[in-house]
Amino acid sequence: MAKVKSKYVCQNCGYETAGYLGKCPECGSWGSFVEELSKPISSVKETDAIFDTVSPMKLDEIEMNSEIRMSTNISEFDRVLGGGIVQGSLILIAGDPGIGKSTILLQTSGELSEGGKKILYISAEESASQIKLRAQRLGVKSDNLYIYPQTNLELVKKHIEEMNPDLVIVDSIQAIYTSLIQSSAGSVSQIRECCNILMHIAKSRNVSIIIIGHVTKEGNIAGPKVLEHMVDTVIQFEGDKTKSYRILRSIKNRFGNTSEVGIFEMGEKGLCEVINPSEVFLKEYNQTQTPGSTIIVTNEGTRPLLVEIQALVGTTPYPAPRRIANGVDTGRVLQILAVLEKRIGLNLSKQDVYVNVIGGMEIKEPAADLGIALAIVTCVRDVVFDTSTAIVGEIGLSGEIRAVNNIEKRINEAQKLGFKRIIIPASNEIQEEFKGIEVIKVKRILEAITRGVKG
Repeated sequence: MAKVKSKYVCQNCGYETAGYLGKCPECGSWGSFVEELSKPISSVKETDAIFDTVSPMKLDEIEMNSEIRMSTNISEFDRVLGGGIVQGSLILIAGDPGIGKSTILLQTSGELSEGGKKILYISAEESASQIKLRAQRLGVKSDNLYIYPQTNLELVKKHIEEMNPDLVIVDSIQAIYTSLIQSSAGSVSQIRECCNILMHIAKSRNVSIIIIGHVTKEGNIAGPKVLEHMVDTVIQFEGDKTKSYRILRSIKNRFGNTSEVGIFEMGEKGLCEVINPSEVFLKEYNQTQTPGSTIIVTNEGTRPLLVEIQALVGTTPYPAPRRIANGVDTGRVLQILAVLEKRIGLNLSKQDVYVNVIGGMEIKEPAADLGIALAIVTCVRDVVFDTSTAIVGEIGLSGEIRAVNNIEKRINEAQKLGFKRIIIPASNEIQEEFKGIEVIKVKRILEAITRGVKG
């Protein structure tokens, strides 16, 4: 019998060491090492033959099913997936507790099962009666939806082989375990091995599998980084739980576009699709012309969105002024403040600056720079920016406005929502002629202020 050895594994990043360490040298986390038993080599060899069911095939001999994708009948979810669930794919959905991961997958199960698909829902964290209670609230009823409360992966694999379902949902990967690993469920070794087994099941049996993953307190997907590399698609569920809107974001997709987003609203009967998110984010836009408010056209995947940016600037009572940004990178805001002070002489050294993105959106692209800068300037000068004008542009360190991508889609979105003007970088070339909206090209930030500020 092979000798079993122990090792210490960081539960945050998967770093392994022979002895206990207080601080992980890989990710810097404290108290994250847990002792785990190393798997004997013999057990690995025993499981190799389990999945040896597919023989090598020539590329020309491979036949593709005409229904390679399954539509979930939820257009926002299909958008993020790239058109639907690909057969034989392994999908990871992660997000904060209570954000709606189980809700959207139960709704998806109901839609697919009503369309004749056989769904196996593996509940490792809730009982069957608890799943039934949520299903009644969501209005999910179907004879093709099977609920199986189980944490043992070997038993799960047995039922997958017997039922041969079209889709398997595992809720969650941190709660199931395999007897091949002697550590507890949720450990790095268990997560890695369970995901590896599920990947082999998906590829060998051509069954789609969606697994739910937990996140750490920093917002990163829990478990080893290899988990994200093994799966075909990684989807992040984002949003403020105190607000009703949720954002489904694709951060990895082997079968579709990455950085795609879907917008949902959490209601009494589950998640509802938001077909026109720009209109939702602007429905409370203050038309009374308040200083410190602008509308930017940001880009999420292939979708342009119009979002309101608000800024508040005031004299600080503290020795050091505060810079607080919600929804945008604080470092980016500090860079914009430095450009405003150096290039247009706006002195903010003794003033607090607050920047907020309305609606709980997280804007990561630099195309929002010009909108942030104009919101700050109008608040400082107590003047109003034209409410019928949208803004898009990246600010360079010398005060120039740099080009952004997908400019024509952004202009079309602004025109569709009734904006009369849009300020864009002068270096952006436009092939299409736009009617009903004036396109204003600017080269420097001072020119944008002059063209957009009223009074």
